[in-house]
Amino acid sequence: MKNKIYSIIIFLFFSAFICQAQDNVYPIAAHKGWTAITGGTIHVGNGTVINNGTILIKDDKISSVGDNIKAPSDAAIINASGKQIYPGIIATNTYLGLAELSSIRASSDNTELGTMNPSIQSIMAYNAESKVIPTIRSNGVLLAHIVPRGGTISGTSSIVQLDGWNWQDAAYKMNNGIHLNMPALMSRANPFFQNPNQPSPADVLKNALTRVGEIRNFLREAKAYNSTTTHASTNLKYDAVKGLFDHSQKLFIHCDLVKEITMAIDIKNEFGIDIVIVGGADSYLMAETIKEYNVPVILSEPHSLPTTADDAVDQPYKTGAALQKAGVLFSMCIEADHWQQRCLPFQAGTMAAYGLTKEQALTSITLSAAKILGIDQMTGSIESGKDANIVISEGDILDMKSSKVTHAFIQGRPINLDNKHTQLYEKYKYKYGLK
Repeated sequence: MKNKIYSIIIFLFFSAFICQAQDNVYPIAAHKGWTAITGGTIHVGNGTVINNGTILIKDDKISSVGDNIKAPSDAAIINASGKQIYPGIIATNTYLGLAELSSIRASSDNTELGTMNPSIQSIMAYNAESKVIPTIRSNGVLLAHIVPRGGTISGTSSIVQLDGWNWQDAAYKMNNGIHLNMPALMSRANPFFQNPNQPSPADVLKNALTRVGEIRNFLREAKAYNSTTTHASTNLKYDAVKGLFDHSQKLFIHCDLVKEITMAIDIKNEFGIDIVIVGGADSYLMAETIKEYNVPVILSEPHSLPTTADDAVDQPYKTGAALQKAGVLFSMCIEADHWQQRCLPFQAGTMAAYGLTKEQALTSITLSAAKILGIDQMTGSIESGKDANIVISEGDILDMKSSKVTHAFIQGRPINLDNKHTQLYEKYKYKYGLK
């Protein structure tokens, strides 16, 4: 009986190993030498479009871009005639790699206990082997902004490139910002469910202002702590936010309503720190003020309902155009689910139908996202000296119907675009004899 049990265990072990081995998506070695991408339409990412252009890549960097460039004799040539070439898309404000199956608690590591957790570093929990990641980059998303969730101060975010063996390989820029969840200043009752224990609007406001007071006290104490160089003992929480005061980090404030955005700007002015508004549903109502104080905005997904019943039903689609008109630096994100990041370019395409041009919509998820995250010197556009993070598509990458990514490069490396979806497609196509 024991031998039978042992045999079953061994069989299951090797069956699992074989199933795992079927997933042949793995990181690519560093690129060396010359590569030339020729003949395609190059969307630089800053609004410029080059027809029938050439991109020269040397090792991991873009060497030159233009319409009259000769490739070295030893360059590998990729013919992109008739195709569209884009900068790698950047997914902001996501917990990709921090969760696998949201319904299984053991596979989620995106939320920490407690309310004030600035010392939590999301990069430490990043799972570079997530099966979700290849499904994201096959749609052109090559970098992601990994953000912790929960509490008042959730922790520290980092940027990763989506082709690494582990978090150390994936890290593109570590600890670029602290994330603060602004307390809701207005009760948002569910119209489909009346909760008899729902607190009154006055209680909601009172509790929120109390929590805002706690945030201000924390920042005051942290600023005082970091203004001196010697301490009797190290305070990890205060030490974690020192980058806010020397401007090496930004404070990402998650909020939506006008009053909440106003309070966020007050925090910026009181402490002299750089902030980013995340969510910003009502940002279109105070776009001029946001521009005046030079505050960037990361909008929540446009495919969502408006904040209040008084808003136009298509307001989330139009907010990007309102910020663009006011000159506000903005990007957009899909905050709800990590696996939906593959739809980010299509949501940007929706905004292009509501006031933005296609190039403006593209810029919002490439160069503008890079500027907000502080990585625009490295990526975000197809320009000489930047990392070769490039996507080639047979159609418009912002259009769900025509987009078909054929090549992708991260720091010059040609990325494997296979994923669990394509593997299942091929598997069952074979099973049913489909051509």
